[in-house]
Amino acid sequence: MGEDLIVKSAFEDGGFIPEEYTADGRDISPPLIFENVPAEAETLAVIVDDPDAPGGAFTHWLLWNIPADISEISKNIEPKGEVKGLKGALQGKNDFNELGYKGPAPPGGVHTYRFYVYALEDKLDLEVGADKETLLEAMEGHILQKAVLKGEYTR
Repeated sequence: MGEDLIVKSAFEDGGFIPEEYTADGRDISPPLIFENVPAEAETLAVIVDDPDAPGGAFTHWLLWNIPADISEISKNIEPKGEVKGLKGALQGKNDFNELGYKGPAPPGGVHTYRFYVYALEDKLDLEVGADKETLLEAMEGHILQKAVLKGEYTR
């Protein structure tokens, strides 16, 4: 068995998310770096959520069908269906009911944001704008490995 999948970004695991990537800054998606992607993976998927939200886990970003041979996603991914430069990667609707990334905007206190990356054995047959539940269902039985990067933010 190879090494475990790792995801990195512009902040350390458990560290504070730079304001640029939050609703108080430019509200752009942070860069993501993938390491140790399993050789048998065909695609990657990303789910970003806030488990500390008052109503339960709040989804901030859904992205899937990222080619598994891509080791990095640059910052500021446009909130469109198909992602330029990521051959076939698609974005879903976050819990703001918008397509693409929406950064941390906690109502109070320190919130932890989880950046999950899934290595998948297949490409997913999902429409642009799918929600988190639909994405999780589609991934079921196809996940080779999962990694998580946690970042914190407060206002």
